[in-house]
This record gives sequence, structure tokens and C-alpha cells, in this order.
Amino acid sequence: MYIAAAILSVLLAVVTLGSGAPKALLKGDVPAMLQSHMGLSAGLVRFIGLAEIAAAVGLVVGLFWQPLGIAAALGFAVVMIGAVGFHAKAGDYADAKTRGNAMAPIILTVLSIATAVTLVLAM
Repeated sequence: MYIAAAILSVLLAVVTLGSGAPKALLKGDVPAMLQSHMGLSAGLVRFIGLAEIAAAVGLVVGLFWQPLGIAAALGFAVVMIGAVGFHAKAGDYADAKTRGNAMAPIILTVLSIATAVTLVLAM
């Protein structure tokens, strides 16, 4: 079970780092879209990015101390549930053009919960 937990943790850490870094730096299309389309402030976008980077670090360190990995995975799930709520509020799930991008937080929520469960079972 530890191998599955390690694979999921590393996979989720890479994804969270890749999505969090542009938000923390306010560089690229995603932070601009979050500010214009979603109406988020630059400070909130940066905070979300830093939370995602912290989750990535927690997931990697959690390979050696599983309670931290579990907390990081569940914390990231909370962030993604918030993202699902913002996408729903913006109407992204009803619009065929934005639905694909809006599905990512749902998939990442499931992946982060699966990571937390496998880390618990690997203890």
C-alpha cells in the first residue's frame, strides 16, 4: 500500500506545484483568468497558489512522516472543493467552453482524497 501512496503523493505533489507556482507568482493565463472571470483579488490568488505549494511540500515530506502527507492531501482537497464552488458560482459547469477546465478541481479532489486514504492505510 505504501507504493500506491507514494505514487499518488508524488503525482499530486507535481500537479499542485505546477498549478500553484503560477498563481503564487501571478504569472500566466490562469491567475489572470481567476482575477477577471472569477473576480478574485490578486492577494487571494497568490494565497491559493501558496497553499497549493505548501500542499506539494507537505505531500513530499509526508512520504517520510505520513500524518503530514494526510493533512496536506486533505487540505488540498478543501482548496479544490472551494474551487468547485467558485466554478459553479461562475457558471462554468453550464458552459460547454469552460466545462473542461472546471472539471479539473473535481478530479483533483478525488485524487487528493484517494491519496489521503492510501496514506492512512500505509501507516
